[in-house]
Amino acid sequence: MSLNENTAPARDDGLAGKVAVITGGASGIGRALAVAYARAGTDSVVGHYPGDPHSADETVRLVEAAGGRCTAVAVDVRDSAQVDALAQAAVAAYGRLDIAVAGAGVLRRAALAELDDDSWNDMLSVDLTGVLRTFRSAAAVMAGPGAMVAISSIAGGVFGWDDHAHYAAAKSGVLGLCRSLATELAPRGIRVNAIVPGLIETPQSLDETNSLGPAGLERAGRGIPAGRVGHADEVARAIRFLTGDDAAYITGQQLVVDGGLTVRWPE
Repeated sequence: MSLNENTAPARDDGLAGKVAVITGGASGIGRALAVAYARAGTDSVVGHYPGDPHSADETVRLVEAAGGRCTAVAVDVRDSAQVDALAQAAVAAYGRLDIAVAGAGVLRRAALAELDDDSWNDMLSVDLTGVLRTFRSAAAVMAGPGAMVAISSIAGGVFGWDDHAHYAAAKSGVLGLCRSLATELAPRGIRVNAIVPGLIETPQSLDETNSLGPAGLERAGRGIPAGRVGHADEVARAIRFLTGDDAAYITGQQLVVDGGLTVRWPE
């Protein structure tokens, strides 16, 4: 499914005029989400890792082609000051911040014997503590009700994945973080949820060294009830739903987007 396909909301979901911060916005789900928000009338500030081989400028181009506004900001989510500056950039550019989506993440393969403390700590600093930093900085500048979504994984809440213990631990921690913040921030009208993608075709999953790669994804897709792996656009639309008015009474929850993978009986 192309990012250029018209996937505008069927009706008003309250997102027009809102402003969103998206970390991990240079590619994959983050890029697809920025485009989905543009079609809903939401301005976005996309945070991208300074060394990301994917171009945040391309995200901006796609957003503008969809009729939206987007600002790209280089940010390392391991650095609290940089994450704080990202949230402040949204207010400076568009006057407010309503939505924060924590999508920045790394995926590296490491067997237990090779998993040293530095590798463990670096993974958690990006994939778990990076979510905390993103939400903390967003909450500090949100003037009214808002919505936050963190991208977890079925590896964090459902399946074990050999050689990825650090990744699974981080993604599992994201679920607990979202539940706790949902209760803490509810009095301010800020909803916090997690999206739990299954096998989605993104630059990360296409990496044969650290993930399944193209052939592995194709094989795995045949075992999914939907008959295929998912697309970044499909996860983006689920996030858009969670941050819109249709999800006004949903907080502290986990929305699994996996084509039925987690409910299939083993064959």
